[in-house]
Amino acid sequence: MIENEIGINSFRNEWQKASISILFTHGMLFNSYERFFKSYDLTTQQYNILRILYDQYPDPVSTSFLREKMMDKMSDASRLVNRLASKELVLVSPNTSDKRLVNILISERGINTIKEITGKAFLMDEMLQGLTEEEAMQLTDLLYKSRESIRKVNESRAAAAQDHS
Repeated sequence: MIENEIGINSFRNEWQKASISILFTHGMLFNSYERFFKSYDLTTQQYNILRILYDQYPDPVSTSFLREKMMDKMSDASRLVNRLASKELVLVSPNTSDKRLVNILISERGINTIKEITGKAFLMDEMLQGLTEEEAMQLTDLLYKSRESIRKVNESRAAAAQDHS
């Protein structure tokens, strides 16, 4: 149980316990993903961008599009794109209709990298093999419900903060 894993014996309530459990599990999963992607000289965030670009190929996207779709909304998409461009995994060109924007497209090398990673993706899937497929589906549903709850609370807090401004 989470109490034994992190050395905390009591929680304010079951919601706090669930939150701490999600954060602890996220850390474990994230560290495993980081180790996996490191063998491809990538970070999890860089892979996330490559995956988005691969799904959009052959259409280029903007930095703002990437930021909107990324799993980690706090990431610096421009910096990540620059790193991927230096590795020749993406192509960056000026946007012809808006000079302030750039077009970002996955390169042939990036496509090959994604295909290679996809061939080994089962190694990542194995981490949750302790769950049945039905349990994995239930977990996905519960996590979605959790994200919806977080969005609702954040929207409510933002509205309340505006009211007090």
